[in-house]
Formats: sequence, C-alpha cells, structure tokens
Amino acid sequence: MSATTSLSLLVNVQLHPDDAAWQRLVDLYSPLIRSWLRRYALLEQDADDLVQEVLAVVVRKIPEFKRKSQIGSFRRWLRTITVNCLRGFWRSQRFRPRATGRESFAEVLAQLEDKESALSQLWDKEHDEHVTRRLLEMIRPRFEAKTWLAFQRTVLEGFPVDEVAADLGMTPNAVFIAKSRVVHMLKEAGKGLLE
Repeated sequence: MSATTSLSLLVNVQLHPDDAAWQRLVDLYSPLIRSWLRRYALLEQDADDLVQEVLAVVVRKIPEFKRKSQIGSFRRWLRTITVNCLRGFWRSQRFRPRATGRESFAEVLAQLEDKESALSQLWDKEHDEHVTRRLLEMIRPRFEAKTWLAFQRTVLEGFPVDEVAADLGMTPNAVFIAKSRVVHMLKEAGKGLLE
C-alpha cells in the first residue's frame, strides 16, 4: 500500500482508480474468487476466465457501488456479482456442475443468494478471513519488526500484554501502542471491505 495514503482500498479504487489501486484490489480478491469458483467443478482455465469476468464487472460497476450501513455490504455485492457470472457461464456452456453434498445446482445458487443461508455465511467468514490475512500482509512492511511482533503476539496469538512486553523488552504501554497502531491501520485499509 502506498505510504502516502490512509484511504481504504475500496475508497481509493472508487475515488482514485489508478493502476496501483486496481492491482491491489485484484491481488486481494482474485485468490478468494478463484477458490470459490473451483468448488463447483470448473476447470482451472474456466475459473481463471470467470475471475477475470467478475473483476471486469467490478471495474464497470464500482462507481455505482454505495456502501450501506449494514456490515458486509461490499462482500455481499461481490458475492452477487460472482454468482451472476457463474450462472451466466453455466447457461452459456449448457453446463451443470455437480453441486456439493446433496444439494442441487439450483439450491446452491439459491443459498448463495440468501444472505442468511449457511453457504452465504461460509462465504462471509471465508471472505473476512482472506481479506484480513491479505491486508495484514500488505500493511506489515509499514511497521518496525518489534511493533509488528507486539501486535502479532497479543492480537493474533493471544499472549498477555505483560508477557509480550517482558519478552520484547518493552513497557506494557508500548505494547498497547504498537498493537493500537497496527489495528488502526488494518481498520483503515479494510474500511468498506470488512465492515
């Protein structure tokens, strides 16, 4: 991420859609979309083509995207685009994939469209985990090693602040500050994507 901006990735793409902003969005979402599409027995090249199609729709429609007050509006919007592209692919190919488990193809699509279904909740969970992991990778180079370790040990690994402070030769207050700085940057980078 650019060191000169604190805008979230989503806001940056909407307000300043330069090549670097789009590339970050593509890098962030391509693996997630591909993994979802591969679940439905698509060939690798078909999945790659559909990832490109989903991202092309995102590029065309992102200026129209309005973040709603409800949590997860972007991930639901992205899921809808992915489902519509997948449905269009299946129709154009006259291809009916094997649905997972005992569910039919139509049931799988219906579940993906229903925000309360178990499959949609799985999408939401995997989305948030993937985006958080990727955003952490993106922001990590912006912090000194000790700051990152304080964050990692307290937030990601769950160690007590006093223990981390002693191990890293820091005061507990310095550990809280380090943790706070990383969490703040993560929240800024993930605005609209994780909330």
